[in-house]
Amino acid sequence: MPTTLVGRKSRTAIGVVLALVLALAVAAALGATGRLALAYDRVAGVPAAILEEIPGPETGPVCSLDERYVDEQPKGLAPAVLVAWNRLRALAGEQGIRLCVQDGKRSVGQQQREFAEAVRRFGTPELAGRYVLPPEKSMHVKGLAVDVQPLASAGWVERNGGALGWCRRYENERWHFEYDPNYAVAGCPVLLPSATGF
Repeated sequence: MPTTLVGRKSRTAIGVVLALVLALAVAAALGATGRLALAYDRVAGVPAAILEEIPGPETGPVCSLDERYVDEQPKGLAPAVLVAWNRLRALAGEQGIRLCVQDGKRSVGQQQREFAEAVRRFGTPELAGRYVLPPEKSMHVKGLAVDVQPLASAGWVERNGGALGWCRRYENERWHFEYDPNYAVAGCPVLLPSATGF
């Protein structure tokens, strides 16, 4: 009887070990194919960003700070916004901070694709709008916004960008900043819960 009990415990232990090995193998395979994104930018008291919800280009130079992101050229930003961006980036550089542009100017077509994909994922235009606006409402399409990554760099912009007209606008998007020269004078407006305002 004790031998049978030992045999059962051994089989159970082997089964648990095999299940763990299989789970690790599946996670590694999904990670290698890009279907599993593990966030390691943690902020106490704030849910980790779901990386797939960060709208951005699918290709571009890899951000040297974090290979999950790109560092696209800020081409297409409105001229005054591009000048302000270059000033902000220079100030960051003077303080030893590197800013990667995960996303800057978007075309109407790119924004429409992003919005349609968000509607598909979240189920309704209202829910999708919390993360991606339709083209006619997007500051990215107007060339007035940039998404800064990684989150440590975005945090620097939030603390220092207001003096140069760059403000974070949404509580649920720690990476999204919009430029308005009035922000440098009047200060940053109160954060909205999301792009939809709720």
